[in-house]
Amino acid sequence: MSTQPDPSRGAAVKATDRAHVFHSWSAQALIDPLAVAGAEGSYFWDHDGNRYLDFSSQLVNTNIGHQHPKVVAAVREQAARLCTIAPGFAVDVRGEAARLIAERTPGDLDKVFFTNGGAEAVENAVRMARLHTGRTKVFSAYRSYHGATAAAINLTGDPRRWPSDTASAGVVHFWAPFLYRSPFHAETEEQECERALRHLEDVLVFEGPQTVAAIVLETVPGTAGIMVPPPGYLPGVRKLCDKYGVVLILDEVMAGFGRTGRWFAADHWDVVPDLLTFAKGVNSGYVPLGGVAISAEIAATFDRRPYPGGLTYSGHPLACAAAVATIGAMAEEGIVENAARIGEEVLGPGLRELAERHPSVGEVRGTGVFWALELVRDRATREPLVPYNASGEDNAPMAAFTAACRAAGLWPFVNMNRTHAVPPCTVTETEAKDGLALLDEALTVADAYTG
Repeated sequence: MSTQPDPSRGAAVKATDRAHVFHSWSAQALIDPLAVAGAEGSYFWDHDGNRYLDFSSQLVNTNIGHQHPKVVAAVREQAARLCTIAPGFAVDVRGEAARLIAERTPGDLDKVFFTNGGAEAVENAVRMARLHTGRTKVFSAYRSYHGATAAAINLTGDPRRWPSDTASAGVVHFWAPFLYRSPFHAETEEQECERALRHLEDVLVFEGPQTVAAIVLETVPGTAGIMVPPPGYLPGVRKLCDKYGVVLILDEVMAGFGRTGRWFAADHWDVVPDLLTFAKGVNSGYVPLGGVAISAEIAATFDRRPYPGGLTYSGHPLACAAAVATIGAMAEEGIVENAARIGEEVLGPGLRELAERHPSVGEVRGTGVFWALELVRDRATREPLVPYNASGEDNAPMAAFTAACRAAGLWPFVNMNRTHAVPPCTVTETEAKDGLALLDEALTVADAYTG
């Protein structure tokens, strides 16, 4: 693909965007979106000829990188054959996508309800759980993100929930384990796990288990900080759900399809949820697609009882064609295995080495190509580099760090006081090392705010 600079074209793209596009999560007059000209593999570039190593995978969704030729060809071929058809019909590519997903999900999650993305997947999983149990309350963790639609935003445990929180959606939040900033005053992973499970059961008991339909958890929280749960936690949650007849929903929208070095993050702990939500990596976002993988028991609830939900574009043929090609490419090219190897041999050791040299790095955590650096002002006190939910001048240190990354040709994924290292699952060893070198350079800017 050509990277020939064309600044006038970039200016025109920017002008049209600023005149007509309303951007998400933004004060419209305060943003300056980059005009992108193209992308390939682990890189994208602007109209001025600046190329960026994509350590964000956009929104942690381009798991097979940009413009994978097999997926591009599959979408083109499907468009020539059948662009769209209503979800009530049986179509080869829709059934094949569902079959390939069901083959890889844990346990008996063999039925798939397709959505347009992750938030709708969470919405429908919650609806299924409520209808299956006849209960209304749903538990979710602080430090979580589940989407921006009505139920999903109320489930979300970060500040994006606040402007839309009605306090009447039947959602109860609890603390999940996070040893570095333990809400349980734990000193070891074992203590954190034990105390987090005890806390969750206490909240269940005091809320009345007979009123609780589901517990929704990101298997490994993504935007909230990539806090890999301690050994025993997810199996413990599964046992609590079984004890009280609560549906376990694992949100794998970000963690699924190779991101953690397994097809699904649940595979790390051999946990089988009742419902599993997915999107993003299922087809790397080439065409919007998400869904819910459903257990046999919950699917049977709707054998004779109509499921009251549906979407015009559920299982859209172009999206499903992209999913079939993506899953095929991941299997044929060992992309999940590559993510595991890069995490174990390159990103994990490299990020820990950066932490030794940079006083601004308080903690390194992650797995596969799913890592976070917790940036702090003081390692001893663990004071975050910027306050929780900082904006404006309070966020200046992170803004300076982000600008340094971009100026060096690295596009980071930054949230609050963290930077995440989340390149595509196809990232090469050389590209990962290049990213680490650019990150090393940018962290000197963060270091200036420590001490």
